[in-house]
Amino acid sequence: MPCKRIVACLDVAGGRTVKGTRFLDLRDAGDPVELAARYASEGVDELVMLDVTATVERRSADVETVRAIARAIDIPLTVGGGIRQVEDFKRVLHAGADKVAINSAALEDPQVLSRAALAFGSQCVVVAIDAHKHDGCRLVRTHAGAKATGVDAPEWARRAQQNGAGEVLLTSIDADGTKSGFDLGLTQAVASAVSVPIIASGGAACAQSFADLFTLTDADAGLAASIFHCDGLNIGDLKHYLAVRGIEVRS
Repeated sequence: MPCKRIVACLDVAGGRTVKGTRFLDLRDAGDPVELAARYASEGVDELVMLDVTATVERRSADVETVRAIARAIDIPLTVGGGIRQVEDFKRVLHAGADKVAINSAALEDPQVLSRAALAFGSQCVVVAIDAHKHDGCRLVRTHAGAKATGVDAPEWARRAQQNGAGEVLLTSIDADGTKSGFDLGLTQAVASAVSVPIIASGGAACAQSFADLFTLTDADAGLAASIFHCDGLNIGDLKHYLAVRGIEVRS
């Protein structure tokens, strides 16, 4: 079984890292390039940069910030935000990203996943799914959580994989920024629907949150932001915590 991955997330707006709760009340969390370099030096396995206002502002991700982050690190970088077509994938990959995350536009036109996978390989294509609980269902929201779709999250993940997505970045809107722990039920429901890797996001509170995620679900990676940006959880210490509990992580 592959080692579990630790992923740090940089939500970026206006060239700065921001963080909120349930996608609202964004506050400044620092310089994204400095944070990226710090997390890479601590041993994070991958970075995700999400331009959180790009879709709402109807533009693609900020490639200047992508270039600056890519120059500062030597680990895989996934970039999302405002990705709508294959040309957006190309622009972000040429700026230094290794993978590209697409959310809202993929739900509107699932064939964009197929076109991107054909052009760049499915390993570059990440479908980002933002989901919340409603009347006992796990439903997808788009446009930075502002738009309800009524689409079942596990079913959408399955369709996205069929259309060429090579990875799922799954965020629980309900848990985002709350430090209440990962949404284990949502994570396992989506993981059971697909065979591609799942990155679980939203709600990490401490090292034990990752231990719970990796022992109680089939997630391949855990992503966090607040506990790295604001709480000072060292990624090397987190990996040690997991390793002594028998969870294989990358050294």
